[in-house]
Amino acid sequence: QVQLVESGGGLVQAGGSLRLSCAASGSISSSDAMGWYRQAPGKQRVWVASITGSSNTNYRDSVKGRFTISRDNAKKTLYLQMNSLKPEDTAVYYCKISHFWTDYWGQGTQVTVSS
Repeated sequence: QVQLVESGGGLVQAGGSLRLSCAASGSISSSDAMGWYRQAPGKQRVWVASITGSSNTNYRDSVKGRFTISRDNAKKTLYLQMNSLKPEDTAVYYCKISHFWTDYWGQGTQVTVSS
């Protein structure tokens, strides 16, 4: 059984920063791909960033240069450093891990960016 718990969300002014964390428990592997997604009010959940087991990263265009995804395999924790936040980054942020062809999701953490 894999469980993911996000933390680090909150209210921040435009231009500010937040760091999200996603702590995993269970029998995950350091080779599992992990990612961050977000869902704004009234919109579908979308992919934000991902990182492979070998730490190759990818980002959606709107966050490139502002967000950094990273992982600490010893701590089984995924991070998302978010800088230069914009009001359009407001959403619930979810982490996901793909483990043996099964996707596991966290419960989400709210990020609100005020203008």
